[in-house]
Amino acid sequence: MELKGKRVLVVGAGKSGLAVSRFLVKKGACAVLTDAGNPALPEGELDKLAAEGVKLALGGYPEVNQGSFDLVVMSPGVPLTIEPVRDALNIGIPVTGELELASRFTRAPIVAVTGTNGKTTTTTLIGTIFKNAGKNTMVGGNIGLPLVTEVDRYGPGDVIVAEVSSFQLETTSAFKPKVGIILNVTPDHLDRHGNMENYIAAKARIFANQGPGDFTVLNYDDPLTAALRWKSRGRIIFFSRLKELEDGIYIQKGRITAKLDGSSEIICETVELGMPGAHNLENALAAVAAAKAMGIENACIASTLREFKGVSHRLEFVAEINGVRYINDSKGTNPDASIKALEAYDEPVVLIAGGKNKGSDFREFAEKVKERVRVLVVLGQSAGLIAHAAKVVGFENILYADGFKEAVCLARQAARPGEVVLLSPACASWDMFKSYEERGELFKEIVLGFKSN
Repeated sequence: MELKGKRVLVVGAGKSGLAVSRFLVKKGACAVLTDAGNPALPEGELDKLAAEGVKLALGGYPEVNQGSFDLVVMSPGVPLTIEPVRDALNIGIPVTGELELASRFTRAPIVAVTGTNGKTTTTTLIGTIFKNAGKNTMVGGNIGLPLVTEVDRYGPGDVIVAEVSSFQLETTSAFKPKVGIILNVTPDHLDRHGNMENYIAAKARIFANQGPGDFTVLNYDDPLTAALRWKSRGRIIFFSRLKELEDGIYIQKGRITAKLDGSSEIICETVELGMPGAHNLENALAAVAAAKAMGIENACIASTLREFKGVSHRLEFVAEINGVRYINDSKGTNPDASIKALEAYDEPVVLIAGGKNKGSDFREFAEKVKERVRVLVVLGQSAGLIAHAAKVVGFENILYADGFKEAVCLARQAARPGEVVLLSPACASWDMFKSYEERGELFKEIVLGFKSN
């Protein structure tokens, strides 16, 4: 992709948009950064951007017409239905995203991870395996750094491990990871994609350009994911927590087993894993598949699986106070993620749930609440929806909170020794917070404050 001298409109002044704008300027393009609002940027950031050569068009979108721009680069959080995108597509101006842009300039093989749940944990785990194996490894994408900030620094002997979302994938055209992983597909972001068919199609773009020399890693136990095998031209590696596979990564007599070229290899015992929960076992199996595809030795894979304790905001132990364990699962931003979190604990749970609904159905979640939860504390935009779903299945022990701190305090008052207070909202954070990270950090701050009282 030749960028020198091109006039490029970058839509969305968040982390991705800022990184893309700077990348474009370094490549000799004229970058115009636009945002419909006036984003809250760090003090002095606008002056820095201007000094670096980025042109700014904030507070509204500039007109896109023939000759105005050569390319439009979208930030993942901005829907493709906005006027500048419609205008660009109508007159033949290419529309792309940061992931596609980065992939055009990388010389290192990419291991890309997508799925409704487990992306961050699996991406981080794979990156840790590669680093422990001595590989120069970048971990980024939908977590951490946008790929464009670092791709120029990595060569053919290195590796890039990228978490990629459906929002990022829907603007790809030539993106071609060496290993593409789909962990699972359950309803999420339907407010953006419209229906499950569109959502699945966005996820499947991860392997759209793969060939026989590439690897597609799929969850055998998830029917929607497993069915995608027929659409990939890469070599399929299945992983399964439930079935012993003829070829793939699976569990045999309590041991993680890899069978990829006819011979079985034992990686480690499942009880040795450093992360709790059946869903994390699935994440570990996917990571083993990626590592084996890239030629990592079993001993390195096994030692990392034993040492890796998970990521922040995903079943993160915060404290034990008066016999009650407090767990931060703020990254549980949809019902399926929170169902998996509930399944990770045998103790009675006091659950804090609610936030911004992304078009989710809470019926199955409510059934799991009835099965695993003793007290449910609801808050936020979806409080009424979640409470109603719980009542429909016969669960009545519900407390209502007006704010986040009140919700945590109500959970503390309700919890008994030997129980778990679990923040796993089953919703996005955007009705009260900028991100699930901010929500999780406040939860930890409140809980640790209990210890000093």
